[in-house]
Amino acid sequence: MFQDLDASLSALITEAGAPPELRAAEVSFRTPDKDFHPTPATMNFFLHGVQENRTLHSSVPLVDRVGENFVTAPAPIRVDCTYLVTAWSGQNGDLRVAEEHKLLGAALGWLARFPVLNDERLVGSLRTPPQIYPVTTQVATLRTDESFAHFWSALGVPPRPGFSVTVTLTPPPVPDPEPLSPVRHVSVEAASREFPAFVGRVLDAALTAVPGATVSVLEKNIATVSDQRGRFRFTALDFGDYTVKVQAPAHSDFQQPVRYRATGQIHHMVLPAP
Repeated sequence: MFQDLDASLSALITEAGAPPELRAAEVSFRTPDKDFHPTPATMNFFLHGVQENRTLHSSVPLVDRVGENFVTAPAPIRVDCTYLVTAWSGQNGDLRVAEEHKLLGAALGWLARFPVLNDERLVGSLRTPPQIYPVTTQVATLRTDESFAHFWSALGVPPRPGFSVTVTLTPPPVPDPEPLSPVRHVSVEAASREFPAFVGRVLDAALTAVPGATVSVLEKNIATVSDQRGRFRFTALDFGDYTVKVQAPAHSDFQQPVRYRATGQIHHMVLPAP
């Protein structure tokens, strides 16, 4: 993933519309330490920070359709990849400073034109499969003077002018998404606080209606029979805890405890597979 991001930035710097001084420069991703002394003019992109972007974190899972079914996967993390961009010249004295500043300014102006890197500007695994979310960039959002003093000191190099480029990527999702069955229909059940009733449906293991099932409330010794849609209903029943027994053709007898309340009047009975 990171090597393809390097290649994408390198292609962006050298594409036809870029400033000519950028197109003529070399592009390096090496650590700019005391042993880094490029002879030709060079733009260096040093990847020094990779961290999750918690602001863009989402708890909403990804859902995709595959044939007649759906698959779901946890939302992937968003990762900020931050580069330190510096310019390097092989010339001496003021000529070196002038060339480096010219390159640095051209790079800053050019990269700032691309707040989003579209698919055509992405390479390898960043392009195929395509990124789930847009690949965004932020230019010169970090201070590279005082905050980078320790960085240059650790590398044994005098401080240099530079700016940051942060690219936000989405790593590939988990390889084994969870399959989901498609929604065939939506059923809306209503309940009334003024005229409460203990209602529900008798369903088999495939969630198909079971008509003609005998539904009994054992504690009250009352029973009814489910209709063609598997529905049953008890009206003259006080709120309380009960045991419901279901007897249906081709199914074993089934019992389930229920808590019948004003806020819990609907209780479906799902029979186990034979």
